[in-house]
Amino acid sequence: MSSPIFDEFLTKVISKVKSKDAHSMIKKELHHHLLELSQSFQNREDSKEKAEEKAVQEMGNPYSIGEKLNKLHKPRMDWMLIILFTIIGAISFLPLMGNAPGYIFLEKQAIWFSLGTIVLISFLFFDYRKLKNWWFIFYSSGVLLLLYLLVFGVSAAGVKRWVSFGGFTVDAATISMLLFFLAWSGIFTKSDMFNGWRQGMMFGLFWVPFLLFMMLPYFPYSIIYFSCVLTMFIFSSIRKKTKINLITAKLATCLFIIVPILISSQGSLLSDRLFTFLSPEQDPNGPGYMYILIKEFLADAGWFGNGLNGNNAIQSLPDAHTDFAFPYLVHSLGWAFGIFLCMLLIVFIWKISRNATKTKDSYGRVLVVGGVTLIAVPTIWNILMGLGFAPIIGVSLPFISYGGTTLLFYSAVLGIILSVYRRKDIVETSEV
Repeated sequence: MSSPIFDEFLTKVISKVKSKDAHSMIKKELHHHLLELSQSFQNREDSKEKAEEKAVQEMGNPYSIGEKLNKLHKPRMDWMLIILFTIIGAISFLPLMGNAPGYIFLEKQAIWFSLGTIVLISFLFFDYRKLKNWWFIFYSSGVLLLLYLLVFGVSAAGVKRWVSFGGFTVDAATISMLLFFLAWSGIFTKSDMFNGWRQGMMFGLFWVPFLLFMMLPYFPYSIIYFSCVLTMFIFSSIRKKTKINLITAKLATCLFIIVPILISSQGSLLSDRLFTFLSPEQDPNGPGYMYILIKEFLADAGWFGNGLNGNNAIQSLPDAHTDFAFPYLVHSLGWAFGIFLCMLLIVFIWKISRNATKTKDSYGRVLVVGGVTLIAVPTIWNILMGLGFAPIIGVSLPFISYGGTTLLFYSAVLGIILSVYRRKDIVETSEV
């Protein structure tokens, strides 16, 4: 039951708190303290009204309290992460500057990076909690988009990733990945979705996008999707027993169904790339050619490289501005720059992952964990691929490889992560 004395006190307190999002949480916390104080005074045989007055007096000046809470509960800005994003974004122009064909893309990259910054800022100031209950729309839209790709998608390098309309081409597979990321982060806040027979339904829903990515066929996104959803599930607040059961089932399915499919597909372009990775010298004029070429590029790099201008790396290394941006930068600017870039990306990913531990909101925590996975998995794979330590399967380097839709995708993911950090001292503690 509301108390006029308490209400007046709380109104004065929140009048000094600028963040409206924090008002509800502050009222609940202070009201709880007031009730405890009031009850203690009533136990000393004070009347209810007298006890409430003493409780308010015990709390102190409401305006002073409000000013202190305003400093404590205010939106935060992760400036270090924004600075790292800017530095990495600037590096994305380097693969386009050292060769004549690259100048064609420089202006486009500037436009995409500007749009990416706008997308990041838009999600930064957007309240991420409003996305939580839209999981069904996100999931169904992602599935429909992949089905559309299978039928009407534009094929490039044997993969139907693109949708073309009005002379404008969009990477629809990447858009669907963002939709599934938002969908599953919302699903993992619904504990009742993992009770009884619904566990089987969730298990089936997990595999549908995975198989659709395989049918495009776009194996890299199958890996990224699998890693992202599994990691979010592990860090969600769903019961431990349920996690163990579903994770075991997923890994068993992958082992006994997906792996045999890959092995049986031997002789296809994908399997050639995967299996040739183990011994590229056996087919130096086929799939092994790229592994050998990259090894030669890196061997010729030296500590300070061959320079962005005056070398013909772009002509002999296909996709030097996209999938192979890392070996191209090492070849051009040297191992010193390559090590610096690796350290920069490690710090970037570590800084993002730290945000997961700073939010009280379980939904925000799952979003950050999923976002870290979406950025970390392709980053690690691309660098290992560029060093010749992982199969070449067409994974771009986040924020650095040229590509408009992918840059907008990663900017949206980073913007959501920054939105969670911005509200870490505002949102109430929540568990599934």
